[in-house]
This record gives sequence, C-alpha cells and structure tokens, in this order.
Amino acid sequence: MRRKVIAGNWKMNMLPGDAIKYIEELSGLVKDTENEVIICVPYTDLFYCISYAQDTNIKIGAQNVHFEDKGAYTGEVSAEMLKSVGVEYVIIGHSERRQYFCETDEIVNKKIKAALKNGLKPIVCVGESLEQREAGQTENIIRSQTKNAFEGLTDDDLKSIIIAYEPIWAIGTGKTATSEDANNSIKAIRDEVSVLYGKEVSDNIIIQYGGSVKSGNAKELFNTSDIDGGLVGGASLVAEEFSKIVNYDK
Repeated sequence: MRRKVIAGNWKMNMLPGDAIKYIEELSGLVKDTENEVIICVPYTDLFYCISYAQDTNIKIGAQNVHFEDKGAYTGEVSAEMLKSVGVEYVIIGHSERRQYFCETDEIVNKKIKAALKNGLKPIVCVGESLEQREAGQTENIIRSQTKNAFEGLTDDDLKSIIIAYEPIWAIGTGKTATSEDANNSIKAIRDEVSVLYGKEVSDNIIIQYGGSVKSGNAKELFNTSDIDGGLVGGASLVAEEFSKIVNYDK
C-alpha cells in the first residue's frame, strides 16, 4: 500500500527566525502521524530548518536546483550543494518556475537527472493551465509532461521520485479540483507511468495533488483511490493549519 506524503511549499516566504519557530511548533503537532511530512523551504532557511528538524519526523526539501554540478551560473545552487547541507527532497518543474523562469520539459528532465545523481528525491510537478483545461487538453498535457520529464530514466530512478499533479488554475487561487477530477487526472498520470515503465512501477509511485489544499478538503482528496497526499502551498505557512492537513486521518 502506498504511503501518504504531505509536503509544504513555502515559496518565497519565511525568514530564518520565523522558520525556526515554525519547525519547533510543527514538530510537536505532527509527531504521532504515520504520514510522511516534508517542508520545502527557501535556500536561506535550509540550514536552520535542517538543524531544528533533527530528531523529528519532518524532512526538509529545497524548492529548486540547477542541472549542472558547478560552473559559471551566478545565483544558482547545485544538487551537490543541497545534498552537502542535508537536503533530502527538491521540488522540480513547479508551474511558477515554468511560467516565470521559462523552464521547459527538457530543463525539468535535466534537473531530475542532476538531483538523482546526487541522491536527492525529486518532487516533479505537472499540470495544465485554465486555457488547456477548458480546451479539453488536460490529459494530453499531463501525460506529455510526465513522459518528457522522465526521458532517459530507469525503473529504479522512479523509486526515488514523487509526482505532484498541480493544475495551474488551482494554485493560489482558492479554487480546487473536485476530488473526482483530481483523482481522474492522477489516474491518467499513473497510467502514463504504466505505459512507460509497467504496472508495478505505476502502482508504487507516489502521486500527490496540489492546488489550494486546505484542512477542510484534505480528507476528501486524500481518501480517493489514487491521490497519495498533497503538495501544499499557502496553507503550509501556518504550522497549525498544515498539521491539520498532515493529520487529516486522525
């Protein structure tokens, strides 16, 4: 049976002092959960969060990574650098990276390979825009993004990967796909993985839902057949609210 993984994405929020207080508060609120808890934080918070999350069940991830090991890439951070400070997970291909920083499927693929080479676990985002949804292209888009992201990867590589289905139209808008729609889209992603790698890999890969997940809708979403937790944005910025999402099954 697949585990539930709930990851928070702080985006460009939280100074180190705030991050320390958050981790201290959250650790007590989620200490008894059987679900996996991840917080993906800005680079400037990584050291502090990793330090204060020691001896807790909270895993720390980064929100981005460069695809080269080193070189003249001013302002970028490599997978090796992230690994060296104790990062375990990294978000790759978030729609905001694709939209604002022109990241393509090819770049996403290169970043995944760099992360895996350095022992990081990628959380790979796929999702359609409102225009694509209204044009009936949802399944084609998310299947294509999944296939292109995993180009050249092996069955073993996928054991370290989480997929996050994040419909762009639902991120930060307060809109949420119905549990049925979200589950059907995730079934399509899982089916694409099956086409590429076979049923066993497809049955075991973790696929989250992201898109205005809150404590009020987490239980309905996470109790569907194919949704294995969530990638949570705004609701992850308040420890008490995020803990309710983590503890949706209590």
